[in-house]
Amino acid sequence: MPQPKVLALRVASLMDKEFLLELDPEKFFTEPHYNGYPAVLLRLKQVTVRELRPLLTEAWRCVAQRK
Repeated sequence: MPQPKVLALRVASLMDKEFLLELDPEKFFTEPHYNGYPAVLLRLKQVTVRELRPLLTEAWRCVAQRK
């Protein structure tokens, strides 16, 4: 079900996922659907545009072709 107040972000590894979840549980969280998958959920009201830009860039790099 779409959640317009939440963004799913791909991360490089499960270790990175755990790091973000521990870093700021007010911003980052997960749901059982994402267990074992390198992605976190982000509460958009908890993040600034300045913080969001590098998160989106890194998420894109996780799935973009190397070319």
